[in-house]
Amino acid sequence: MLTNVKKLRIGTRGSKLALVQTESVCNALRTAHPDLEIEVVIIKASGDWKPAQGEVRLSEQAGGKGQFVKDIEEYILNGHVDVGVHSLKDVPTIMPAGLALNHFMPRGDARDVFISKKAVSLDELPEGTVIGTSSVRRQAIILNRRPDLKVVTFRGNIDTRIEKLLAGQVDAIILAAVGLKRLGREDVISSYIEPEAMLPAVGQGVIAIETRDNDHAIHALFEPINHQPTRLAVLAERALVAVLNGSCGTPIGSYALFTDNGEMRLRGLLASPDGTEMFEAEETAFVTSEDDAHALGLRVGRSLKSLVPEAVLLAIAS
Repeated sequence: MLTNVKKLRIGTRGSKLALVQTESVCNALRTAHPDLEIEVVIIKASGDWKPAQGEVRLSEQAGGKGQFVKDIEEYILNGHVDVGVHSLKDVPTIMPAGLALNHFMPRGDARDVFISKKAVSLDELPEGTVIGTSSVRRQAIILNRRPDLKVVTFRGNIDTRIEKLLAGQVDAIILAAVGLKRLGREDVISSYIEPEAMLPAVGQGVIAIETRDNDHAIHALFEPINHQPTRLAVLAERALVAVLNGSCGTPIGSYALFTDNGEMRLRGLLASPDGTEMFEAEETAFVTSEDDAHALGLRVGRSLKSLVPEAVLLAIAS
C-alpha cells in the first residue's frame, strides 16, 4: 500500500522499557520505509507520577492502568503526534472515540516470571513469605495456589522493583518476562511461570501502535510491519475481556495461542481478588480472519461469564 507520509511523530512514555520498545518499532519502520523521517516525542504519562506516600495499586487510582496511555492519546487526538506506542496490556479494552488500535509487533514472551533470593519457584516459598505485585490478576492466582503467603502492593519500574526486592522490602516478586528480556535483565529470573499455572494478562508481551481511526495514510505506513497472527490473538483476548467488562481492577487473564495445526486456543480466567474463587473457560477453533478472532473471544467470554456467580461479578464490579 502506497503512502505519501514523509515524517512520522511517535508518542511514547519516557521509561527505559517504553523507549526500547519504541525504538524497535522505529527500526522496523526504517526497514520498511527507508526514506521516512521519524521523530520520537516523550510524553509524561499520569501513570508514571509517584504517589506521595506508600504503594498504591494502579487500579485504586482514577484511570487505573489507562493512566499510562491517556496522555499519549490526547497528544494523538490533538495532532501533536501521529501515533502512540504502548505495551498492550496497559491499554483499556474500550477505546476513546476517534482512535484505533490495529497494528501490532510480533508478540514477545507472554509468561510471568518469579524472582526471589529465597526460593526458585512460587511453590517453594516458605509459609508467611511476603510477595510483591501490582497486579490483581497475579495476586488472585498466587493466593489461590498459596493462601499461606502474604501479597502486598508493589509498584515501580522494573529496575525499581528489583532494587526493592534486593533491599529486602519483600521476599519475592512476579514480573512479566518480556520486559526483563527487552531490557537485558534475564539474569534476575529465578524461574518462568507457564501460562497453565498463571494465565497472562490480555495483550501481555505485545507492543501496540495506536492511531487516529481515520488516518489512512498513517495506517498504510504500519501495514508492512504489522504481525497478523498477533493481531488476531489480541483481538480474541480483548473481545473476551470486553464481555466481562474487565479492567485493571479485575482479576482476569486472557491468552490466545495458535497451535501446531493452525487452530487458535483461547483461554480465559476470572477470579475473586482473594483467590478463593477461580473460574476458567477455553475453546479451540480455526481463526483466519479478524471476524473469526472477535467471535471466538465473545464465545469464550460468554462461557466464562456463565460460570461466575452473580455475587462474584458484583463484588468485582464494586
